[in-house]
Amino acid sequence: MTTRSDSSNPDNALPRLLASIQGPDDLKKLQRDELPELAQEIRDVLISRLSVTGGHLGPNLGVVELSIALHYVFHSPEDKFTFDVSHQGYVHKMLTGRASEIHTIRTYQGLNGFLLRTESEHDCYGAGHAGTAVSSALGMASARDLAGKDFDVVAVAGDAAFTCGTTLEALNNISDATKKFICVLNDNEWSIDKNVGALARYFNDLQTSSTYSSVRVKTADILEKLGGSGARKFAHKIEQGAKNLLAPSVVFEEFGIRYFGPIDGHNVQLLVDTFEYLRDQEEPVILHIITEKGRGYTPALDNPGKFHGLGAYKIEDGSTAAASLPTYSEVFGRALTDFAKADEKITAITAAMPGGTKLDIFKKELNERYFDVGIAEEHAALFACGHACEKLRPFLTIYSTFMQRAYDMIIHDIALQELPVRMCMDRAGLSGDDGPTHHGLFDIGYLRHIPGIIHMQPKDEEEFVDMLWTMAQYDDGPTAIRYPRGAGVGAKPKAEPQLLTIGEAELVQQGTDVCLIGLGNMFEMAEQTRDILEAKGYSVTLINPRWIKPLDAKTISEQASNAKVVCTFEDHVLGNGFGASVIELLHDSNIDTQVERIGWPDAFVEHGKIDILRKLHGVTVENAVDKVLKHV
Repeated sequence: MTTRSDSSNPDNALPRLLASIQGPDDLKKLQRDELPELAQEIRDVLISRLSVTGGHLGPNLGVVELSIALHYVFHSPEDKFTFDVSHQGYVHKMLTGRASEIHTIRTYQGLNGFLLRTESEHDCYGAGHAGTAVSSALGMASARDLAGKDFDVVAVAGDAAFTCGTTLEALNNISDATKKFICVLNDNEWSIDKNVGALARYFNDLQTSSTYSSVRVKTADILEKLGGSGARKFAHKIEQGAKNLLAPSVVFEEFGIRYFGPIDGHNVQLLVDTFEYLRDQEEPVILHIITEKGRGYTPALDNPGKFHGLGAYKIEDGSTAAASLPTYSEVFGRALTDFAKADEKITAITAAMPGGTKLDIFKKELNERYFDVGIAEEHAALFACGHACEKLRPFLTIYSTFMQRAYDMIIHDIALQELPVRMCMDRAGLSGDDGPTHHGLFDIGYLRHIPGIIHMQPKDEEEFVDMLWTMAQYDDGPTAIRYPRGAGVGAKPKAEPQLLTIGEAELVQQGTDVCLIGLGNMFEMAEQTRDILEAKGYSVTLINPRWIKPLDAKTISEQASNAKVVCTFEDHVLGNGFGASVIELLHDSNIDTQVERIGWPDAFVEHGKIDILRKLHGVTVENAVDKVLKHV
C-alpha cells in the first residue's frame, strides 16, 4: 500500500494539481473528480518531505480528504476551522498557500509543526495541546452571533479529544451558546497511542451500530440524496457489522447537538456533499467520520504509535536510525518497572502517553498496576492522589508542558494534603522541533513556590535512577523530577541504586574565583565553562545542585561567599527559575556576590534544532564565559 513518492525531486517541486493551489480559491477551481488525485498527490508529498524533516505523518495522512473537503466547501479565512491539537494541520497548511514550504516543517524559521495565528491568516487558532478546538470554536461562533455575522465555524476534534474535560464542558454549552455550529468527530481510535476508556469504547460502538431508526432516517436518507447509492452502501456496510442496538446519537443529542454519521472519512465526494448540507443547517451538528491514521503508507498503518510523530525515516520501509544511547524516557521506563517488581505498592499512571514516556515497558510487564487515563491530566493527578491515600506509591508520568494542565490539582490536592504523589516530568527543557507549545520551560517556576514539594533534576542517567529510587522510598509528601527529551551522557546506572540525601548538592570541585552551578542536563555546559576558565588561569568551584527545592543552602551560600561571581545554568526560563532561587537565597543570606544566569529568555521560544536555538538565545558556554569574565 506504500505510495509512490517524489523523493527524487531535489528542488522540492510539487506535483501538478498541488502546484496549482496557492490558496483555497484555487482549490475550488478543480473539478470534483480531480479531488481524489489531489489527495494522492498530497500523500506523496507528505511521505517524501517528512522523511527528511520528521513530523506528524500518521495524523496528517488520515485527514487528507477531510481537509480537502473543508476547504472545497467553506471559505477560509472568513469561515473558521479549529483543529484539536493541530498537529494534523499540515494538509490545511498545504491548501492555504504553504505547500511549497512544507519541506521546511519543524525546521528553524520554517513552518511550525502546529498551527500558529502568526503564521497565516488561515490559522484562526493555534494549539499544541488537546481539548481546545470545540471550546475555542464555540467562542468564535458566539462572537459571530453577537456581531450579527454569518460565517461558519467548524471544530475538528479527534476521538481522543473527547476524553478531555474541556471538550465535554464545551459540548455541554453548545446548545445554549449558539444555534449554528459544526463539529467533526474524526474517529481513528488513536491519539498518540491507542485510545482507552469508556468513550473510546462508545465511539467503537458508533462505528459498528448504525441500526437505529434515528440514524437511518436522519443520516442514510440524507446521504443517499447527497452521495448516491454509494453512500447508502457504506452506511449499510456498517449496519451489517452492528454488534448491539445502542443508539449512536444518544450522548450528543442529549447535549442538544444533532448527530450525523458515521461516514467514510476518506470518500472526498461524500464529505463535500455532506458539508454542503451541514453548512445550511440552523442547529448545532456533529459529523462522525471514520478515518485511518497513516492511510496510504504501509509502515504508518502498521505502527500508528511510531508514526504519530517521529524524526527522519526511510521511505522504503519507515525505518529510523537507531540511537546510540538510551533516552531518559527509556531509562525511566526500565528503572520504574524494575523497582515495581520488587515493590508491589508502586503504580504507574500516564495521560495517553505510554510510548512517549516509555511506560509501555511497565505496561507490558506489570499491566495490572499500569493506568492510562486518556488525555485527562487533571483526572490523572487526582487518580494518583487516590492511590496515595490508600498507601500506594503512584508515579504520575506526564510531559512537563502537559503537567501544566493539572496545576490546580498539584496545589489543592497533592501538595495541600501532603500526598506522596511522584510527579515525573518528561521533556523538561527545550523540546526543539516541536516548538513553544511543547517546550518544558516553565515547571520550575510553577512548582518551586508551592509548599512541601521536593523537586529535583539529575545531571546524568546514573543520578536519574538514584533519584527515582529516592522518590520511590519517600512517603512523607509530594516529589517531582524533571528530565529532558532524548539521551543523556551515557552514564550507566548502578546495579543497586543509591538513596540520596534530600537537599544535599554534589560539590564536584572547590575554587576561589568563580562558582558555577549547573542544573541537570546543563551541568555539562557548566563543566565546559569551567574548562575554559581554568585554561585562562581562574580557580573554579563546580556544583551539581541536584535539588531545585529544597536548595542546599549551606553549600551554595558557603561557596558563593568565597567567590567573586556565581553563574547558574538551567534548561528553563530565567524568570522564576533555578537561578532566580539562588539569587533569593543569597539575598536572604546577606551575601552580595554577583549572580549571572544562563537560561531561556522571557519569551515563547520558537521551534528549531536545540543547538541553533541555544546559540540564538545565548544559552551557550561562550556567553557564560563572557558573563563571568565581567566580574573577575
